[in-house]
Amino acid sequence: MLKVDKPGKIIILNGTPRSGKSSIAAVIQNMFEGVWMNLGVDRFMQMTPEKYQPGIGLRPGGERPDLEPLVIVMYRAMYETIAIYSRLGLNVVVDVGHHEGYSTNLDILSNCTRILNGLPVWFVGVRCPIEIVMERRLKTGYPGHTAEGLIPKPISLWQQLVHIPGIYDLEVDTSVLTPDECAKLIRQRLEDGPPPTAFQRIERREFN
Repeated sequence: MLKVDKPGKIIILNGTPRSGKSSIAAVIQNMFEGVWMNLGVDRFMQMTPEKYQPGIGLRPGGERPDLEPLVIVMYRAMYETIAIYSRLGLNVVVDVGHHEGYSTNLDILSNCTRILNGLPVWFVGVRCPIEIVMERRLKTGYPGHTAEGLIPKPISLWQQLVHIPGIYDLEVDTSVLTPDECAKLIRQRLEDGPPPTAFQRIERREFN
């Protein structure tokens, strides 16, 4: 049996859709030392049957309360999987968009922090101004502003809710930094910074 000397590192990239999380995750996989597995939301959505979409990627707004019990289970499954990979010595990078904009409070983030208790996990906030997010949506073929010239409500809600409570080990802004530059800052934080504490602080609910 393979001997595991220490658990693999875990990097959670949290931000809105089109904030650049996936690009940073790809750089981490290609440039960081060791094996880095990508276990983000997109991977879980790809595994989800069509009739249950968007599943774990359910956007804020409380539009599908019928899916919310399943979302709770899917988040637990994703984080339990992350924990298993780490305990087997594999590093994990996760791109996700945590929010509590459901029809009722599901307390998903706090519950997920408990699953990774005792493991080396860095919580990274990936920020990007909403104007840049809108530009990226248009470039990738997604709808832009409404007929009235307004930002669609779900996109505004993402921007408002995804960084609550805003407790991170590190934050990066993809409107001024490239994915490579963001990844370098993350690697520097892992190598030279103090031990990560964000998930422990969220678990203790220090934001209340």
